[in-house]
Amino acid sequence: TPFALTNVADKSTVTVVVDASLLSVPDRHLAFRGYSSDHTFFVTASQLKSFLDGEGVAYNVVNFGELGQAKEAPKAEKKAKEAPKAEKKEKDASEGKEVLIGLTVKKDEDFPKWYTQVLARAEMLDNYDISGCYILRPNAFSIWKVIQKFFGTAIEELGVEDCYFPMFVSSRSLNREKDHIEGFSPEVAWVTKAGQSDLEEPIAVRPTSETVMYPYYAQWVRSHRDLPLRLNQWCNVVRWEFKNPQPFIRTREFLWQEGHTAFATKEEADVEVRQILDLYRRVYEEYLAVPVVPGRKSEREKFAGGLYTTTVEGFVPNTGRGIQGATSHCLGQNFSKMFDISFENEQKERVKVWQNSWGLSTRTLGVMVMVHGDDKGLVLPPRVANTQAIVVPVGITAKTTPAEKENLFKKSAELVATLKKAGVKAKADLRENYTPGYKYNHWELRGIPIRLELGPKDLAKNETCAVRRDTGAKQQISLTNVGDSVSQLLETIQSDMFAKAKKERDARIVRLDTWDGFVETLNKKCMILAPWCEREKCEEDVKANSARRAEGDEPEDEKAPSMGAKTLCIPFEQPEGVEGKKCFACDQKAKSFALWGRSY
Repeated sequence: TPFALTNVADKSTVTVVVDASLLSVPDRHLAFRGYSSDHTFFVTASQLKSFLDGEGVAYNVVNFGELGQAKEAPKAEKKAKEAPKAEKKEKDASEGKEVLIGLTVKKDEDFPKWYTQVLARAEMLDNYDISGCYILRPNAFSIWKVIQKFFGTAIEELGVEDCYFPMFVSSRSLNREKDHIEGFSPEVAWVTKAGQSDLEEPIAVRPTSETVMYPYYAQWVRSHRDLPLRLNQWCNVVRWEFKNPQPFIRTREFLWQEGHTAFATKEEADVEVRQILDLYRRVYEEYLAVPVVPGRKSEREKFAGGLYTTTVEGFVPNTGRGIQGATSHCLGQNFSKMFDISFENEQKERVKVWQNSWGLSTRTLGVMVMVHGDDKGLVLPPRVANTQAIVVPVGITAKTTPAEKENLFKKSAELVATLKKAGVKAKADLRENYTPGYKYNHWELRGIPIRLELGPKDLAKNETCAVRRDTGAKQQISLTNVGDSVSQLLETIQSDMFAKAKKERDARIVRLDTWDGFVETLNKKCMILAPWCEREKCEEDVKANSARRAEGDEPEDEKAPSMGAKTLCIPFEQPEGVEGKKCFACDQKAKSFALWGRSY
């Protein structure tokens, strides 16, 4: 009965063919079985058509009578031979429908649409009914948990402790640090009502937690024995004011960790800034397989109210834009003066503490998707993949006996158990209502690093066919040492993904010593390493002179991807020979080489 379609969740998996003669007379009554063999009910042809249309299922109307005549009539032999061509066309149409579970745009042709499709169809996130807010689904949150585990363990070994502060901050506390609040003021969300009553004082939702935490640091720090004070919290923050949200990259609410520490000396603070930054580098390079450039932010780009800011800068080749991966700030004594965080040193003097703050957010996930994803969907680095290997039984045909099928499924489950003992996160796809090809597409879209195909012929040879998601390369692996072999292959994939991304990133860093060719190089989706004077006015002029008019649907608000170039960072690894060079943009004396680019 066609009415069983109401029980099919994914109608793209079903092909419906209707005989044209059934629909030729709209008022004709048709008899169908119900959901059992002892019931019959009647509907008109027009009611049947309305049902199919209402179910949203694609169906093909075919004149079976003509097809039968064509096959029986000797003179219609040529037409009968053409029938397979018509069948192929229907198959193509069906495949066009099915591709909706995959991607409909290519990464190189429409990157923004590709990006949102990958995240949605790979079940990384879903839209929420408040603009700029998103639901992180298990496929995304599992990656964040891997990052949390690595980074949380690493900072614990450094002596940092976890805590949690409320998400609300009074306007009085928020406004105590003028430069800081001016940097965040447009982004602050305010709570002004409780029920129908206006609050006596508006309460801000934290855009960051310096002004939430530091009044209490002032209470807790009294003596040099109370230092260092090193706290971290995993939480959400809200930054509201922008027009063009981008999942994981620019969202109104996002998850992050923020560390806030206090030291007796600047030297201690300086050491921690670089220690934390190197942990951020490791998150990107060792886990997400994304190359980054560690460096110092310019005065114009540093954290509002801070002494200096260090950063790890990523790069998205398809857009030619840099992206700030994570930052580690030395706040100096600015905040300790504002919030009176002081201690008595060993000489019995009251002095202000030196402070740092540092943060890493779920932006990491967006950068990973942008760098590694392809036209089939996600490509996950093995170290962050929630499922590293998917086992797919293959080779089941109409001639396969129930016992043979049961044995194949049993061997697939045994293979998963073997892999798990070897430390590989593995699953078996034993769904019986899907073809192997459908399963391949399903798991490729979700970026699973390795697919292991297991069929009767493989079992006869004591092998499985391993297919890499990143390259599509296939290789036979013996089941005897399958745990070790798959583990080694996962490490190879991790290494290869990083090497590929780094090679592409390095090819997009162009060295220039003068302004000539600067904008042209930017337009070729490259970053530029150039000698620079480090003056704020010079950076403002470069941005203005390199700006281009936004085209098409590119966002234009202040927080949108930058059209003009700015300094991404002043890399810690500097080329030799800056001495005696002039700034590429203003001819004043150069102090360092800066990495320039358009950015998110």
